[in-house]
Amino acid sequence: MSSILTLFGSSFLASTLLPGGSEAILIWNLQQDIHPAQLLWLTATLGNTLGGLSSWLIGWWLAKRFPGKGLKDQHQRQALERIGRYGSPVLLFSWMPIVGDPLCLAAGWAGVRFSLAMLFIGLGKGIRYAVVIWLSEVAL
Repeated sequence: MSSILTLFGSSFLASTLLPGGSEAILIWNLQQDIHPAQLLWLTATLGNTLGGLSSWLIGWWLAKRFPGKGLKDQHQRQALERIGRYGSPVLLFSWMPIVGDPLCLAAGWAGVRFSLAMLFIGLGKGIRYAVVIWLSEVAL
């Protein structure tokens, strides 16, 4: 059970503005063969999605708290431009390093509906973990 909690925690933290990766812990859990791959996929996807949604929530809160201020970080400004240009489906790419976290934050700032953010963030992260699991099974 502790390996599942570790995977959830690392997946959550990896999807916030904090640096980190959860793929190594996911692959390690797959190699241990203690839990089914579906449970590991669900755990990693839920943790990572909730982490992305926490960044969305921070962006939403900042926009409400400081409406006259703009996003100052270059990555956040670029993410806001992408949200404006492509809409909420751009959150499918929220799993990507460097650009993913600012995308979630910018989506909250831009007022992307929570339900759409949850859908696209969850889909993108779920697909990414499915690919990681598939690749690790092919390699093992």
